[in-house]
Amino acid sequence: MSFEPDVLQGFVQRYLDTVGGSSADEVAALYAEDATLEDPVGGGEVHIGRQAIAGFYKNLEGADVKAELLSFRAGGHEAAFLFAITVAGAMRIEPIEVMTFNGDGQITSMKAYWGPQNITQL
Repeated sequence: MSFEPDVLQGFVQRYLDTVGGSSADEVAALYAEDATLEDPVGGGEVHIGRQAIAGFYKNLEGADVKAELLSFRAGGHEAAFLFAITVAGAMRIEPIEVMTFNGDGQITSMKAYWGPQNITQL
């Protein structure tokens, strides 16, 4: 299975648009039922399944969140991208995420690479 890069970029943009201002359940709906999420990589828990992933995104519900795609790479059914997420105009984080997608365009895995050095207080 393979997607054209512009299709994958569309999936990523949909994700970023949804993270910025939607409910946790709406974000989790972009994931496959048995998807995995690790954010940040090496930071502890891997969230498995849509319900656990919705629980992870509950932290962002109701916050003023803006996400902006900065750099994008694609191959096959995977995408890697650098983006900036600004939370309540007070903090900017620039993670690199790697996502894989199934044939329906749902996210099957997401890994976010970032740490304290990628956070700027505004």
